[in-house]
Amino acid sequence: MLMVGEVSLIAGLGNPGAEYAGTRHNAGFRFVDAVLAEFGGSLRPEGRFSGRAARIAIGDREIWLLEPDTFMNHSGEAVSRLAHYYKIPTENILIVHDEMDLAPGTVRLKRGGGDGGHNGVADIAEKLGAREFLRLRIGIGRPASSAQVVSYVLRRAPLAEQELIDAAIHDALGHVEEIVHGHAQKAMNALHTHTR
Repeated sequence: MLMVGEVSLIAGLGNPGAEYAGTRHNAGFRFVDAVLAEFGGSLRPEGRFSGRAARIAIGDREIWLLEPDTFMNHSGEAVSRLAHYYKIPTENILIVHDEMDLAPGTVRLKRGGGDGGHNGVADIAEKLGAREFLRLRIGIGRPASSAQVVSYVLRRAPLAEQELIDAAIHDALGHVEEIVHGHAQKAMNALHTHTR
C-alpha cells in the first residue's frame, strides 16, 4: 500500500528539442537523465501522456519517470495525464525544476507552497488541482534584469556555472532513494546544510 510521502512519479521539467537540451531551463530533464544513468532504464515516447516515460526500480520501489513533450508552460498536461491514469496522489509526486531564486550549485527540497513565478510548476498545480507535490529545486541563479529572464533561462550557462548546476544535480541524486522511500525530511536536512 502506498504511504504518504513515498514517491511514485518523478517528473523533470524542461523544453523538448535539441536546441533546448543544454539550457538552464532544462535542469529537470538533466536530473531525470541522471536518475536513468544511475538506476538503469530508458525513456519511451508515450503519446497518451504527452511525454516520454520510463518505469524503473529504485531500491525496492518501482516508480515512473517522466519528461513532458509539451513546452514548459504546459507541463501540467503530461504530469496530470500520467498521475490520473495510474491514480497517483499529488503528495506522491516529485517535480524537479530549475529555480532562479537559488544560486547555481544549490538544491532545495520542499513540499507545496507557491510556484515562485515558475510557469511549469504553476501549470502542474492548476492541472492537478493541488499543490502538495514535492519539489526538487535546482538553482540556476537570476539575471541582472527581469527583462532578461526569458533569454537567461533559455540559454546555456557558462561552463563554471554549469559545473555548479551539475554538482547540485549530483548531490540530489545521492538522496533520491531516501526521497522515493518517503524520507524527504532526512534528504532536506542533508541537502539544506550542504555547502560548496
